Amino acid sequence: MINMNTQAQNRKPGGVLQINGLCKSFGGIHAVKDISFNVNRGEIVGLIGPNGAGKTTCFNLITGFYAPTSGTVHFDEQEVTGEKPYSMARRGIVRSFQKTNILKNLSVFENVLTGHYIEARQPIWKTFFPTAKVRQTEAAIRDSAARIVNTIGLSRQMNLPAAQLSCGELRLLEVALALAAKPRILMLDEPAAGLNSHEAREFGTVLRKLLGGLVESILIVEHNMGLVMNVSDRIVVMHFGQKLAEGTPEQVQKNEKVVEAYLGANAKEQS
Repeated sequence: MINMNTQAQNRKPGGVLQINGLCKSFGGIHAVKDISFNVNRGEIVGLIGPNGAGKTTCFNLITGFYAPTSGTVHFDEQEVTGEKPYSMARRGIVRSFQKTNILKNLSVFENVLTGHYIEARQPIWKTFFPTAKVRQTEAAIRDSAARIVNTIGLSRQMNLPAAQLSCGELRLLEVALALAAKPRILMLDEPAAGLNSHEAREFGTVLRKLLGGLVESILIVEHNMGLVMNVSDRIVVMHFGQKLAEGTPEQVQKNEKVVEAYLGANAKEQS
């Protein structure tokens, strides 16, 4: 069985994602303007802001889906600005998407197996004439998939077709697929969309459980403020493409600029 805790312990210290002066323009539209923040080992950072604030664009810049107009991205003290998404994934920067990529006809376990694509790639002839090493790798992958399913709390649904899962269970399965790529930093784009309050609380519990075991750090974009405030160690607030505020959940909730951005300039008077 793959010992993921040992893998995490053997990685060199730091494991920091550094975003410095990141900018992205589409024609005359400045979607992201001079964004800077860090994600440190062992913490969950929430990236929040009103619709259109530039959060998903920022995600795309960090993970290589967009090339920045200016600014840099450093990971583990190495510049990775503009690297392709597959290169980022190999380094350990793995993201989820708002649109589900679940294979509904496959079981939960089979879905997670497919997520081990980076590790499982091999010449086609080995599929028909597997060596001892190939069989060992396949066994390790199956052990890894089973551990991921158990960790996210879907062990009872392991053999169910994904089409039979509830909305909350599907969201957990999406996280499991991302975990199958063995991320060091897990980046989640609105993972709690469609969840009720009970499902969101359970989802938050799973995220906290992942730290120190399956992942080193988590960066999450989310509109569910209850979830973000409960699980995040720090929160970065974006507004019109810029960083409006940064701090602990308590600090952000008391920031007047943040309150105005979400509720309007007259929020205090109306309350």
